[in-house]
Amino acid sequence: MHPSLALSAALVLGLVLPVGGGAAQAQSAASLGKPSVFGRWMTDDRSGIIEIKPCGKAACGRLVKVLDPKAPTNDVNNPDRSLRDRKLVGIRVLSGFKPKGDRWEDGEAYDPKAGRIVRARMSLASPDRLDVTGCVLIVCRTKHWTRVGKD
Repeated sequence: MHPSLALSAALVLGLVLPVGGGAAQAQSAASLGKPSVFGRWMTDDRSGIIEIKPCGKAACGRLVKVLDPKAPTNDVNNPDRSLRDRKLVGIRVLSGFKPKGDRWEDGEAYDPKAGRIVRARMSLASPDRLDVTGCVLIVCRTKHWTRVGKD
C-alpha cells in the first residue's frame, strides 16, 4: 500500500498537555479543571469513540464505541491472524504517548480499518478538540477529534 494511503487509512479513526511529570500530573491537572487529553473523544469521521486514560507514565486509548453501522464487530484486518476474532470494542488503538512540552509524543496509533500501526503524537488544540497526528515515514497527517461529554 502506498504510504500516504496507509497514513490516510491509519488516521480514519482520527488521533497535548502541559509540561510536567507524566500522566499522573496531567490527570491531576484535569481534576483541577485544566484541559486534559484524558476523556472520551469522537474521531474526525464520527466512526468511533476513543477513551484516553493514563497508562503508567504514558497515555493510551481504547475504542469504547463503534458508531459506524457498517463497521465489522471484530478486528478482521489485523495482520496477526490470531487477533482477527477479537472484538473491536475494547481494543487499544493508542499507546505509549509521553508528555513532552505541550504535546504527547512517541506514541503509536492502531487503525483497525487498515490493520496498521503508525507513529503518532497528540496535542490539545482547545478543551474540546484533540489534534492527533499520525506519521508513515516522513509523511504526517493531523486529524481533529471532538470531546464527548466532560471528564
